[in-house]
Amino acid sequence: MSLTEQLNAAMKEAMKARDSLRLGTIRMIRSAIQNREIEEKGALDDQAVIGVLSTLAKQRRDSIDAFRDSGRTDLAEKEERELEVIQEFLPQQLDEAQIEAIIEEAVAQTGAESPRDMGKVMKIVVPRTTGRADGRLVSEKVKQRLSR
Repeated sequence: MSLTEQLNAAMKEAMKARDSLRLGTIRMIRSAIQNREIEEKGALDDQAVIGVLSTLAKQRRDSIDAFRDSGRTDLAEKEERELEVIQEFLPQQLDEAQIEAIIEEAVAQTGAESPRDMGKVMKIVVPRTTGRADGRLVSEKVKQRLSR
């Protein structure tokens, strides 16, 4: 079952359960996917849908940080609940050890030795971690590895 089909089924379940937060979040996801399909002038495959979901998850994480910094815990909690719904449709997240293993493999493959080689490493790491790890965390891990 494709991610789009999973989203449609989840939306129907949320309607039946009268779960307004979940329903609203799934509708927001579907809207973002439709907007991307309009931009791309065609239907998205699962990998492209994962890219949309990753973007939405990152936006929620950024909003949570901003709301917490400004003392708006009520809005931060709403964003956290939306993030949980979004993450249900993303592939299983990588743990730090798995991310570091991917980075080590990319460093060995490119022969990177200094922070100047970060672009080469990221070119290999990003496609393997998209939707499965926070891009900011991956970037920080690559910087740490190349700074040794």
